[in-house]
This record gives sequence, structure tokens and C-alpha cells, in this order.
Amino acid sequence: MPWRLIIFIVIFAIFLVFISLNLELENRCDINFGFAKLENVPVFVTIFVSFVLGLLSSIPLILHLRKKYKESPKKEKKIEEGEDKPIVVAADEKIKEDAAKARKRFFAKRKGGNQ
Repeated sequence: MPWRLIIFIVIFAIFLVFISLNLELENRCDINFGFAKLENVPVFVTIFVSFVLGLLSSIPLILHLRKKYKESPKKEKKIEEGEDKPIVVAADEKIKEDAAKARKRFFAKRKGGNQ
């Protein structure tokens, strides 16, 4: 299922419901910039513009972090002479015998024998 699309549609639907509930004349506000004043601005426009400005203000931080991540030296494993061989662990003889017995019992049951 395209989960990203479904999530986007749900969020968009919630956003549209929020807008439709705030389109009335009662839900308006004034925005004062100090040198200019906007009157009767719908609340959803104020919230939407604030959200977009917040996203735009985070872009320099994201770009800086991405650049810093690309420039950071990556830890490299140094393989010394002889380290590329597989590690062999010598098993105890008792473990080997128990494994052989278990293997025989397993295959004997599969063939229909009783042991």
C-alpha cells in the first residue's frame, strides 16, 4: 500500500476541515508588523503562513548539518595482515560427539527408524 499517499491525503483532509471551520467572519485577526497592519486576516492564513515561515527558517540549519555530515571523516576499519582469514573456534570433543548423536537420531527418525 502507498502509505505515504494515504498519510498525505489524511493530513490534507484534516487541513481542509480546519480551513473550512475557520472561513467564517468571526474567526479573523489583525496582524501588526509595527510599520504596517493587516486587518481581518483569516486565522488559518495566519497559522499557515507561520508554519511555512518556520519551515523556511529551518532550511539553513538543515543545509549546514548536511554539509557537516558530508565533511566528517568516516571511521575506517584497518585490516592488518592475517585478519582477513575466518575465525575458527575449536569445539570441545564432547560437543562434537553430542552433535553427531543428535544428527543420527534426527535422520533416523526421518527415515522411520526408532532410536
